[in-house]
Amino acid sequence: MSASQPPTPQVVPTCFRHPDRETYVSCRRCGRSICPDCMREAAVGFQCVECVAEGNKGVREARTTFGGKVVARPYVTWTLLGLIGAGFLLQQVNPQMTGQFSMWGAGIVLGDQWYRLITAAFLHGGITHLLFNGFALYVLGPQLENWLGHVRYLALWLVSAIGGSVLSYLVDPAQASVGASGAIFGLFGAIFVIGRRLKLDTRFIVGLLAVNLLITFVVPGISWTAHIGGLVTGALLGLVYAYLPRSGNRAGRSRDLTHGALTAAITLVLVAAAVAWTLFLRG
Repeated sequence: MSASQPPTPQVVPTCFRHPDRETYVSCRRCGRSICPDCMREAAVGFQCVECVAEGNKGVREARTTFGGKVVARPYVTWTLLGLIGAGFLLQQVNPQMTGQFSMWGAGIVLGDQWYRLITAAFLHGGITHLLFNGFALYVLGPQLENWLGHVRYLALWLVSAIGGSVLSYLVDPAQASVGASGAIFGLFGAIFVIGRRLKLDTRFIVGLLAVNLLITFVVPGISWTAHIGGLVTGALLGLVYAYLPRSGNRAGRSRDLTHGALTAAITLVLVAAAVAWTLFLRG
């Protein structure tokens, strides 16, 4: 009679990515053992991170109607609100900042202080001015950011601010001004154009814009040039984002390139106008 054989020890499965971790869960797709850090919930059971990544390669990234990435939260709007709020607080701590960073044409002509074209948008002339622009940004910003995505929306805000500064510089280079009004009016122009493209009722925006334009030309001390410059720039960018390219099958990267190129072209035209005016003023 032969001696009995000792029992074979049972092999404990371990995670294929973390061999020191015991696990009894396997990937439904490849069958490899996975620990809690490597498992992702699937329709049935779990999959490993590598199989999930492989499966996502063939999934087309979600895009907004106008080509931007789908926005989960209006992070750009929140950031801009924080920056203009921080700028106002810094003005209270150091009042000289207003003169150093406002939109003042003489600073550009005499000192090549080109940063004034954009830094002025983050400063304000008082708490009422700040609250008005902040509220308008809070109301208009999230909707436009949802429509355009983070990148196009940020470009719209910044280029509209530059458009307002450039027109102020061209019309009255001796006048100093501050405020995000140029960018805010750019949002007005863009939301009207895009709203029309989406066949939405834009009467509320038209009414709000009319009231703001009335205030611009009736109340003294308001830079109408910044408002009009921002409005025109924002409307022009809105036309680009909403209607170009016109071919329905040109989407994805082609649309990104078109929008990027035209945004850069509009910015270059604005900067070129400011440079030419500076050279003229210098004689």
